[in-house]
Amino acid sequence: MCQMDSEHYEHLDDIIDEFTELATEKYEKGQLEHGGKLWKKSGLLDMAIDEAIDQVIYLITLKQQIEKRNY
Repeated sequence: MCQMDSEHYEHLDDIIDEFTELATEKYEKGQLEHGGKLWKKSGLLDMAIDEAIDQVIYLITLKQQIEKRNY
């Protein structure tokens, strides 16, 4: 396993900071759009599966866009 040095920890801190900012914004936006208390909502598994499918669709589309630029 690779030894972590200060550059690794700086990179990790940057990722954590960006994730925290993005997650907070996304959570607040979801609260405004959908209301309620997420931890009390039913159907979360199906909603999560829908989100996962969306993510794969976005990633495949992005991959296609990148491939088209490289040709």
